[in-house]
Amino acid sequence: MASRPAPEAASLDSTADADLSAFREEVRSFLRERLPADLAYRPRMMMSLREDIVRWQRILAERGWGAPSWARDHGGAGWTTQQCLIFEEECVAAGTPTQDIVGQKLLGPVINQFGSAEQRAEHIAPILNGDRIWCQGFSEPEAGSDLASIRTRAERDGNVYIVNGHKALVSHAHQADWIFLLVRTHGDGHRHDGISLLLADLRSPGITVRPVPSLAGFHHLNEVILDNVRVPAGNRIGEENAGWAIARVLLDGEHAATADLPALRAYIWQLKELGGSEKVGGRLLIEQHAFAVRLARLEAELEAVAMMVARVAALEQAQDHGRAARALGSMLKLRSTDLQQRLTEFLVEALGDYGAVRGAFDNAGEDPFAPLPYFAKNIASEMFFRRGATIYGGSSEIQRVIIAKTLFNL
Repeated sequence: MASRPAPEAASLDSTADADLSAFREEVRSFLRERLPADLAYRPRMMMSLREDIVRWQRILAERGWGAPSWARDHGGAGWTTQQCLIFEEECVAAGTPTQDIVGQKLLGPVINQFGSAEQRAEHIAPILNGDRIWCQGFSEPEAGSDLASIRTRAERDGNVYIVNGHKALVSHAHQADWIFLLVRTHGDGHRHDGISLLLADLRSPGITVRPVPSLAGFHHLNEVILDNVRVPAGNRIGEENAGWAIARVLLDGEHAATADLPALRAYIWQLKELGGSEKVGGRLLIEQHAFAVRLARLEAELEAVAMMVARVAALEQAQDHGRAARALGSMLKLRSTDLQQRLTEFLVEALGDYGAVRGAFDNAGEDPFAPLPYFAKNIASEMFFRRGATIYGGSSEIQRVIIAKTLFNL
């Protein structure tokens, strides 16, 4: 399999910053030397398979790169926003597995900021070393983007909580070890009150994980049933009934993660590859005006999203969770997920008749995509997967409400 060329460095090196150029080369050199050939360009949809995540995480942790965006005193690499973006860009170009996105970008920073010393000692090292994979238990059958409507209850019984409820559409719960949950610990007062954040071992008695089929054609969604699950009170992050404020901080991080800038850059690269190799009517796609103009416009939108990602990431590193920062995160979620859908739809169209075939993740039987670039076989699945992008992490409608409330007091 031919390796992908590295992305154009101009996107982040346009300032001719010698330090950033040297850092990019350091990352490329590391990837050439340490990324096992059998781990490169393996199937991934948002997150890689568990065994790939764990293996790659241990390689990164050995180098001290286990958590690129975390501060050094939290065990991270302490990189700047620009360095983190360069690292992610080069990892996509090299075809690395993902890291544990939930542990790295959502829960880890929350534990570092709000967790007790005991919680940090219990959970941070396993996240860094790839020994504990996480999933997020927020949405419920009647509380999707409206998380304040959750009904999963946690009743205090001495030193434990008895948890009962139903979490829906939990991504990658089938390959996770632990789950963090929004639960209702008090029923009176404002609906945002009485919510707590708990950490639970998925091996606990009373937890059942069931797969949820999706149009993407691969297993990534699950429902998690909690039936009288005993969760130690020491697994609560922050004060009881004060989980909503922590959840808002966590969701700000989720918006940046959901933007998935490296994937957006990969889609543009794939479109350029198809444009330079596929023909219609005897002419390359890239030589046709409609294709070239559409590609140029989408690439310009990508660069605008990249600027927003950098701004949001900088605010997160500064732990700025004010109204303007929250609105910017919602704007990023809106623009990036819409772009994910339009780019993957364009990719399917660029494949022509092959776009109607949803490729399998294995190589069993005859491969109809043999004449095409290696990435073509998963494009239709990717498009179906991205149909959910404007729903997961908070629907587009909810993001517009957040923007209206935070910026315009509507």
